[in-house]
Amino acid sequence: QVQLVESGGGLVETGGSLRLSCGFTGKDFSLNPISWYRQVPQKQRDQRDLVATINNYRNVSYYLEAVKGRFTISRDNAKNTVYLDIKNLRPEDTGRYYCNDFEHQYTWGQGTQVTVSS
Repeated sequence: QVQLVESGGGLVETGGSLRLSCGFTGKDFSLNPISWYRQVPQKQRDQRDLVATINNYRNVSYYLEAVKGRFTISRDNAKNTVYLDIKNLRPEDTGRYYCNDFEHQYTWGQGTQVTVSS
């Protein structure tokens, strides 16, 4: 059974940094493109915005325009883990962050909450 486990969120001040981690169990995801998504407070629970995607060759495929230059997605296939490094956090980055396979979405994990204070 595939499980997705996100971690690394927290409460930070504007301008702060975080590293989010996404761990996969139950499957080797080294050949799969993996994405980070976020669900912001203003939207419904099942509405998640695509934030970044990294393909299986570790070349970044996509960044949401609003996060370009501040978010960096990377992966460690040996650990079956994908990271999202966030710097210069803004209040509008507040939300719950999730990861999933970009092409075949598995059952969502619990996500990790990022709260940015102004």
